[in-house]
Amino acid sequence: MKITNHHSAPKKIETRGLPQRLWMLSYGVAVVFLGSCSLLPAKTIDNQQSDTQAQNTTVPNPVIVPPQIFSSSGDPNFVVKVVQQVGPAVVRIDSSRTITSRVPDEFNNDPFFRRFFGEGTPQPRQRVERGSGSGFIINSSGQIVTNAHVVDGADRVTVILKDGRTFDGKVLGEDPVTDVATIKINANNLPTLSVGNSDALQPGEAVIAIGNPLGLNNTVTSGIISATGRSSSEIGASDKRVDYIQTDAAINPGNSGGPLLNARGQVIAMNTAIIRGAQGLGFAIPINTVQRIAQELIAKGKVDHPYLGVQMVTLTPENKERIKKVAGDRLNLTADEGVLLVDIVPRSPASVAGLRVGDVIKSINSQPVTKIEEVQKLVEKSKIGTKLPIEVERNGQIVQVGVQPAPLPVRREG
Repeated sequence: MKITNHHSAPKKIETRGLPQRLWMLSYGVAVVFLGSCSLLPAKTIDNQQSDTQAQNTTVPNPVIVPPQIFSSSGDPNFVVKVVQQVGPAVVRIDSSRTITSRVPDEFNNDPFFRRFFGEGTPQPRQRVERGSGSGFIINSSGQIVTNAHVVDGADRVTVILKDGRTFDGKVLGEDPVTDVATIKINANNLPTLSVGNSDALQPGEAVIAIGNPLGLNNTVTSGIISATGRSSSEIGASDKRVDYIQTDAAINPGNSGGPLLNARGQVIAMNTAIIRGAQGLGFAIPINTVQRIAQELIAKGKVDHPYLGVQMVTLTPENKERIKKVAGDRLNLTADEGVLLVDIVPRSPASVAGLRVGDVIKSINSQPVTKIEEVQKLVEKSKIGTKLPIEVERNGQIVQVGVQPAPLPVRREG
């Protein structure tokens, strides 16, 4: 671990030993790649108790009840009704892109290779890479949402409806940071999905996933919401800015971009990722996030995310002790909690504003922070070009810094 003193150029603090998880985008391809608006609030009712129970309890505890489809109908086949209701609005998305392999320069410049091959110098080779994912219709005039990784770099996108109709799809925009994309097909009077409120979800709620896993069209799986608010760093997708919904409904390659539905048949998330080697762990992007990003993609074709240009680590007693052992007296780390800056990107907004390696962020816009995820959320909510007040602890002193976020430079996968 290296920490420079204040008289030399700042260098990155190496944070070795921090856990990293491999994850797999649930995208159906021949070779699996590794990587990383009406709102309906949830309803609660008071627990109904018998007279005897009431006598033994001073304050009744409210409980969250199953969705109305259970309590009103008691139909054990509620999944069948949901699938019949929403199935036609779920689509299959096939994509293809042409990959050209470059001929090494030595074939063209080295006399030995030219003498060996003569004038028959190898020509660049091309191969077509094909993939399959899912999506769902959000507008009767042919607007569809899916994952950005389903259509990333595609030369051709084909959309297949449940009734068998096939359309050429036009990608309106992609946002790799949230993994959301929008597609348009030339069709009208299409079925659409009703939208739920992903902010009101509770662990334990029943959910249904529909998609085309492993090329098996119109596959239905069901389960529950296992957790909400899973940060991207928790699942090993640190390059994303999403708080995921976790579900045990079976999700496999090819489910990417398909809907995760509640028991009312409302879409509450978009299925996106699984952790490699795990079972019963699927992750979906909340529909409120999907809608917000999709609207910007439809309007502008892109989404600008605020960017500071820092690399951070949550300051825990363990991390602090490890850093102090390696850095010694080169770093006056007095804070016990906060977010430690371990690298500053040159010429970034953070660098221009004067943030330094070794600073510990204590608050952003007057809101205290103790975790990386809290910093990311507050930065994401900030406005590009508007100064963001950041309070840091530096050498035991509190320093106020104003950073003006810039648009996030997006690195596209090749």
